[in-house]
Amino acid sequence: MPDATSPSTFDAIVIGAGAAGLFCAARAAQRGVKVLLVDHAAKVAEKVRISGGGRCNFTNRDLEPRAPQKHFLGENANFCRSALARFTPTDFIALVQKHGIPFHEKHKGQLFGDRSSEDFIRMLLAECEAGGVTRWQPCTVESMAFADRTYRLRTSKGEVQAPAVVIATGGLSIPQIGASDFGYRVARQFDLALVTTRPALVPLTFDGAAWAPFAGLAGLALPVRIETGAKKERMAFDEDLLFTHRGLSGPAVLQISSYWRAGQPLRIDLAPGVDLATELLQAKSRSRKLVANELAAWVPSRLADAWVQQDAGLQRPVNECSDKALQQLAQRLQAWELVPTGSEGYRKAEVTAGGVDTRELSSQTLEAKKQPGLYFIGEVVDVTGWLGGYNFQWAWASGNACAEALGERFAPGLPVGQTRL
Repeated sequence: MPDATSPSTFDAIVIGAGAAGLFCAARAAQRGVKVLLVDHAAKVAEKVRISGGGRCNFTNRDLEPRAPQKHFLGENANFCRSALARFTPTDFIALVQKHGIPFHEKHKGQLFGDRSSEDFIRMLLAECEAGGVTRWQPCTVESMAFADRTYRLRTSKGEVQAPAVVIATGGLSIPQIGASDFGYRVARQFDLALVTTRPALVPLTFDGAAWAPFAGLAGLALPVRIETGAKKERMAFDEDLLFTHRGLSGPAVLQISSYWRAGQPLRIDLAPGVDLATELLQAKSRSRKLVANELAAWVPSRLADAWVQQDAGLQRPVNECSDKALQQLAQRLQAWELVPTGSEGYRKAEVTAGGVDTRELSSQTLEAKKQPGLYFIGEVVDVTGWLGGYNFQWAWASGNACAEALGERFAPGLPVGQTRL
């Protein structure tokens, strides 16, 4: 344990023992860097622990490193290209296989562990141990100063110093598991620009009166096409939608929420791939069933009932409805436009969009351009991935890029896995 007069000295101090911090610490240490990893929480990697329903959606096979803007957003989505190209999903899969962790592909390239997220936490800790990482937890960083090319930190476990500090403290999402604004405060301390943060991959909400006709659909899920934004900036996803008591959730809404801005409408096709107007007109020519019963052939019956209940003129047999009424019904179902009043906020957001401005960082090393030895990796940076393992892959890739830079700085030419004397 360090004392007040003689701070412990390391090559690099990694602050934040989440996915990015653990991986960076392990990779750097295995390159011969003397690393201290600190975190204010007693447990490591809480986001890894709860992700994927407790099984960890650890990466995505469909990621295209040469075209990161397909799956990532930020003021410069191309910033993450270098790190993602140098450490790909295939590279992380190889590590998972090395540790004997069974996994499967669930949907659209999303990879999950077969058993528990704990498998991946144990793997990350084992990798840290293999490199000889020193870990202080729980340990609060009380202050950080920079002078003579050295960072000096006052912590709840004493003073420590190093020529390099890595900020891997994540964003504001899910404060109940320890999220904080520490990384943004450090960026401000050293005069680094921030992109305004906001909840992303988050359920959207609607006010009580507007949502009343749909509140009874809570728990109902169905495949939809959802989009938002003007023509040039329009984003669309084909995913499952989930009705909640307060609004909409499910993969479709979580995906679109990262692109949605306050005041913008969502446009939802509740029967994608179907020419609903034609189908209803054909049903009129051959059926005497109620409109809701016919509609239930293409959308869930609860949704069909709720939709028809809003129009007394449709609460009758389909053959008694006018062509215009049926066409308007189809239009409303396949071009449902509604404006969310807000979101469930950071409490329910899976990630935080915005963060440290990428123009302040080297895309090769993640080091601050005007603050030597200060690095930012993972969610604290203005790089936000789609739902489905992309944010974890950014954690692995940015952590690896930073670790490579630290290795070149402190242990150039040393074979990976060999400790400096």
